[in-house]
Amino acid sequence: MTRSVQALAYSRPSALRSSGDGRLLGLETSGGLTPAGAEAHPRFFSGFLTSPQIAARGLLAVADVAAARYYQRIRPGSLDPVVTGNGDRLRFESFSGCGGVYARLDVLSEGLDGAETGHGTTNVDVNNPLREALSRMTGSDPLHLRVGPEELAVTTLGDAVVEKKVPLPDRWLRGFAEAQVASAGFDLRAELTGQEAVRFLRSLPRSQAAGRRAPLWVVQAGRTLRPTTRPVPGAVCLPGPDRLVALERVLRHATALRVYGPVPDGVATTSAWEVTLPGMRLTLTLSPDSARGFSGEGGVLEALATEEAAQDAELISVLLAWEPKIDPAELAEESGLSVDRVRAALTRLGTAGRVGYDVADAAYFHRELPYDADRAERHNPRLVAARALVTEGAVILDGELATVASGERRYQVRESGGVLSCTCQWWADYRGRRGPCKHALAVRMTRRGAVAGVATGAGVIDGVVAAGGAR
Repeated sequence: MTRSVQALAYSRPSALRSSGDGRLLGLETSGGLTPAGAEAHPRFFSGFLTSPQIAARGLLAVADVAAARYYQRIRPGSLDPVVTGNGDRLRFESFSGCGGVYARLDVLSEGLDGAETGHGTTNVDVNNPLREALSRMTGSDPLHLRVGPEELAVTTLGDAVVEKKVPLPDRWLRGFAEAQVASAGFDLRAELTGQEAVRFLRSLPRSQAAGRRAPLWVVQAGRTLRPTTRPVPGAVCLPGPDRLVALERVLRHATALRVYGPVPDGVATTSAWEVTLPGMRLTLTLSPDSARGFSGEGGVLEALATEEAAQDAELISVLLAWEPKIDPAELAEESGLSVDRVRAALTRLGTAGRVGYDVADAAYFHRELPYDADRAERHNPRLVAARALVTEGAVILDGELATVASGERRYQVRESGGVLSCTCQWWADYRGRRGPCKHALAVRMTRRGAVAGVATGAGVIDGVVAAGGAR
């Protein structure tokens, strides 16, 4: 598994301090992007939180996910949370170390009381002393929140005094992108009041039963959710219910629980669980299985396989301005592209961490993840393998049929209604539910002429072509 080391540099540790005017929560920022370009320590907000204790618990929930592994738990977690200023809100995001849980706390305009929220994205330092201080917060004393360095210190910061170096696996990057793509296909499936949400979530099993492989499903029944063993109409998959444990941080403040998911097709799927809070929303998105991260879902591959989408994404990226809600129709009018091409471009931008998806708003939002997320495309095993097949001339087209030579075998790829199927084992196992196989991708690339740059090395990463392990 390819990985790199991500260096995070902070001017000082984040801290919760008391003063004569109340408490100050100072969240220190690392390098990130803003409308003015790259900044070492961007500053997004300075003002008060309208519900300080709830915000503290929500931030802890996001930090819990960043530090957690819900599968192979003995290994450490991953990066500090990411914060994005979208002008009218702050979004705190994290991804679990196992790559199977995505968390986001949206502090909306009604949850903020202060100066205008800035624009941009960066990491924020959430250290153990800060976590302990936040967990001890009680009462409703005023809490001043500062995201970024103190105003006086903006121009006087010297060398960073806090530095963290953490591993950043490619599968983690791909998972972050895949979670956004999966969410874009969700609809609201159930909604509970705060009281019913507490009752339901506290009734869930704390751990996965030994040997249990069948997914758990839930369906709304009156004012609550009823477990079911099969995906009946309207049901939502709840894979690994113990992975919702981070929601317990805010349960007693919940005003509602909303559950989102795709139309069930009989197999385990992703789902999103959103707790609404005063002035805030906390959302957890779960992969289809505790032992299966988002990185292999393949929802981004079709968008990555075409040069048209790459060119469209480059155009659309120029029009983004850290909007909290991206309107594809408006972008289509500004760019001269069709709405479908804009959506494909947004999917591609999602693979580079440049847009996220908010299920509550049913809309993309602009952010720029503060790491080289383009690696998610360059190192994607199926994409790399497909490009290698095209480079080798392994694809022979014959109308709706195509033959792909891979190793000593020949595979038949057929197109019907714009959907490609294949005779390989990957297709037999997943039937397109985890994206196209490498053979179908290679056929798609060949038909669309999307092979520019392959001969110059795009099909080879670090000297290794991933043709054997990724179907």
